[in-house]
Amino acid sequence: MADSVWTHLSASPVTWLLATLMAYRFSLAVYEKAGRSPLAHPVAVSVALLVTGLGIAQVPYETYFDGARFIHFLLGPATVALAIPLYAQLKRIRRSWPKLLAGALLGSAASVITAVGIASLLGASHMTVLSMAAKSVTMPIAIGITGEIGGTASLTSALVMLTGILGATTAQGILKRMGMTDPGTSGFALGVAAHGIGASRAFQLNQEMGAFAGLAMGLAGALTATLLPFCLRLAGF
Repeated sequence: MADSVWTHLSASPVTWLLATLMAYRFSLAVYEKAGRSPLAHPVAVSVALLVTGLGIAQVPYETYFDGARFIHFLLGPATVALAIPLYAQLKRIRRSWPKLLAGALLGSAASVITAVGIASLLGASHMTVLSMAAKSVTMPIAIGITGEIGGTASLTSALVMLTGILGATTAQGILKRMGMTDPGTSGFALGVAAHGIGASRAFQLNQEMGAFAGLAMGLAGALTATLLPFCLRLAGF
């Protein structure tokens, strides 16, 4: 009886939607207890909990995503909402837009070149290389790009999440060691490298930093979506 009930619950999208929300709520509590340490970032803790739970329950990713797609849908409106704090920085953006555009372009290019180059040198399959190309842009854009260039959406999703978590947990220390103390500059670098998760970390530290991280995430996503498929075709991928 218990086995049949669990089989029914584990196959239900609502179960994994609820599990995702509970995991994130628990992770927020852990994050606060840890003094908001980047190493206890709630997204990283949530992912660890959910991956462990899915592994123990032997639930395929597709079943989980049937429930999580409701949260996935909200990524679009959440990204648009970043325009609100960004409006407060409009004067600075108008002054610096050529530098911001150049920074987003160079940062996005560096991300693609290093990911594709390292994967190719390590002998990864053609599909894996293509799946890695969009790892540093926000999830909805990355999945769209991957579908267009012939990669695997599930692999790209995992890489995007891993990139964001690593960026959110390590970028602050790296930027400090590089002497980058300006919140706008630091936030922009974090947004280019670690997309939405990096932007959420930036907002936890400083509103200005978060606003520029959101801008960088949008610029990097637009530039990558526009130029990446064309550049990969030129390079013979």
